[in-house]
Amino acid sequence: MDSQALQTPKQEYPKSPFSLTNVAFFAAIHALALLTPWFFSWSALGVTIFLHWLFGSIGICLGYHRLLSHRSLQVPQWLEYIITTLGVLALQGGPIFWASGHRLHHAYTEDEVKDPYSAKRGFWWSHFLWLVYPSKEFFEDTIYQKFAPDLSRDPYYLWLDRYHLLLQIPLGILLYCIGGWSWVVYGMCLRAVLLWHSTWLINSVTHMYGYRRFETKDNSRNLWWAAILTYGEGWHNNHHAYPQVAKAGWYWWELDMTWWAIQLLKSLGLAKKVILPPAKALN
Repeated sequence: MDSQALQTPKQEYPKSPFSLTNVAFFAAIHALALLTPWFFSWSALGVTIFLHWLFGSIGICLGYHRLLSHRSLQVPQWLEYIITTLGVLALQGGPIFWASGHRLHHAYTEDEVKDPYSAKRGFWWSHFLWLVYPSKEFFEDTIYQKFAPDLSRDPYYLWLDRYHLLLQIPLGILLYCIGGWSWVVYGMCLRAVLLWHSTWLINSVTHMYGYRRFETKDNSRNLWWAAILTYGEGWHNNHHAYPQVAKAGWYWWELDMTWWAIQLLKSLGLAKKVILPPAKALN
């Protein structure tokens, strides 16, 4: 038999244009993060760790993900706006863009075309290349807003989606006034790079490695070290089995720092209608 007949044909995907603007932006922030050895201070390192948690766990994991994308809990509107603004400062796009993309990810998980960061297109696509070759339906606001109509009706979220990059300016000024360039390089550039890659790991590695508690239709998995880096988001198979549940780590050994914040808000009377894992799924 002809050896060529045994070869698996290479999968062809729809072509999206290469974005030099996106590449230049991400490359510039990564390059600035490489300056950290010349700007080191213990206070700057501390600011990096604190802002990684504040913008990552509270802003992205709690705000963008569990609150806006899935409505796993309810908080007062003023608090929702504050938490969402923290998510904007994480430098991962506006809230409507983020939530609409994530809702598509769950609606068409691992579909090579409809899932913005399908893991079936390979590790690097789901981790980063979907930003290098952006499909217009995921990046043009007139198109992606239809996937988050509830957020698109809110004037503040529309404003955040349009001007999210400009909010980095007051953040940078504040960091400079308190700690100088050391705080800017660490608190903005290094923190952004670390938070980008920890968030992207959920798109990539947790659809490839780890254990599966639930037989979902996708390849989502629970991965302990990814959960540590992402404040609980690494329990991804739990999440894909029950996306609306506010708690990602279901058992005591499944560390979920974002859930701790939700519990605190609940104890203060600020979080209500918190969706918990169904009893039948815990058996």
